[in-house]
Amino acid sequence: MDITSLKPQIVWKYFHEITQVPRPSKKEGKILEYLVNFAKQHQLTYKQDEVGNMVISKPATPGYEDRETVVLQSHVDMVCEKNSDKQHNFDTDPIRTIIDGEWMRADGTTLGADNGIGCAAELAILASNDLEHGPLECLFTVDEETGMTGAMNLKPGFFEGKILLNLDSEDEGELFIGCAGGMGVIAMFEPKYSADTTDYIFFQVKVFGLKGGHSGGDIHVGLGNANKILTRFLYSLESNGLDWVLAEIGGGNLHNAIPREAHATFGVRAEGKAKVEELLAKLRSEVQDELKRVDPNVNLSLESVQAPQFVMDCDTKLRLVRALYACPHGVLGMSHEIEDLVETSNNLASIKTVDGGKIRVETSQRSSTESLRNSTAEMVKSIFELAGAQADIRDPYPGWKPNADSPILKAAAESYRRLFGKDAKVKAIHAGLECGLILDVFPGLDMVSFGPTLRDVHSPAERIEIKTVDLWWRHLLEVLKDIPKK
Repeated sequence: MDITSLKPQIVWKYFHEITQVPRPSKKEGKILEYLVNFAKQHQLTYKQDEVGNMVISKPATPGYEDRETVVLQSHVDMVCEKNSDKQHNFDTDPIRTIIDGEWMRADGTTLGADNGIGCAAELAILASNDLEHGPLECLFTVDEETGMTGAMNLKPGFFEGKILLNLDSEDEGELFIGCAGGMGVIAMFEPKYSADTTDYIFFQVKVFGLKGGHSGGDIHVGLGNANKILTRFLYSLESNGLDWVLAEIGGGNLHNAIPREAHATFGVRAEGKAKVEELLAKLRSEVQDELKRVDPNVNLSLESVQAPQFVMDCDTKLRLVRALYACPHGVLGMSHEIEDLVETSNNLASIKTVDGGKIRVETSQRSSTESLRNSTAEMVKSIFELAGAQADIRDPYPGWKPNADSPILKAAAESYRRLFGKDAKVKAIHAGLECGLILDVFPGLDMVSFGPTLRDVHSPAERIEIKTVDLWWRHLLEVLKDIPKK
């Protein structure tokens, strides 16, 4: 079946068009150009701010002119992750979508339904002439996935609406009224390198086969973190008394994705080879047993490689590995106010070699309680500072405090019950939404977030449940009809 034959056809039409436009975070120029052309084609008023955020406005349909103005909001950028064997340039190549039974996914890359499907729904509403709604402002923000800098740079007066519908949630039938805030810690190690590679034999160890996932929405699942597994192995070399050197290390990519793959190049004395192989086999068995219910395809490999040109000094090697091993990953606390809600977490997101040999470690902290968000970041920063790294806290953004008395929540809940004969679930989410930042600038906004069902976002396994798009679309249109009068 072709994507444009799915229902509702107009939503899938625009989602398909969006997948053909490259839109990595911080490189949204092509999708913004697409939106400008769309607005001109449909003779709609639009404006942009200095960072690229865009509002496209549409007048009310006849008979709805007295309704409150509604802001529909989605972000235009996408997480760019691919399998290691996939040739794909996110700066230039379109996403290839695949209908796989009841789901849609991409061919070895992220799908970009987060948040392309929200953008597609906004475009479908803007392009339609047969819908009932009051005045609309469709807000498209940039760079949500790597710092929320679009929402962070919104200015008062950029839009006029007092009700905002965020279309960036991932469970049909659930209405979200709160989210966690977050920040990140970046640690930088500066090893000294030498050419002292004689008398060592070298290996590359790889961790692979993990699912990965969203560091907010999937953190409670207990998925494997490739960086943690890798450093667990490297630490075992030290704790078992091997004489070893580290040449290179890397793993993960984005601050908001649980890392799926990691690797390191290291050397040991020839007499230590059997012990290395034993330790690798032991850890592989342990991790496969530990993760068999949630990440059953986890694997570790070890292969001999040629001696590298340089290895890092032993002091930095030890401090780096110990800090990475000590750095927490996963759920650190559950909410005492909302049942089953993760309150606080940390993600050991990426390890990269930059600037001619420096080792850059990126972590992200989330919490629905601001003081715990700050404390977690300070704890992680302290770990890396104790290890001699330069560590900095960056990019804090606020959470969104739930309001159970929200009028738009009540309207959305009532319309869902009327449409489907059952109650929508009302929840808060541990993942970060732009709502908290937007609320900081527009404190009078009444907001709710909802969307179709997505799974494994921020990973190449990202997929969207096709039938839920139609359910969500019908609900969205019903909510627009129920917007109160001014």
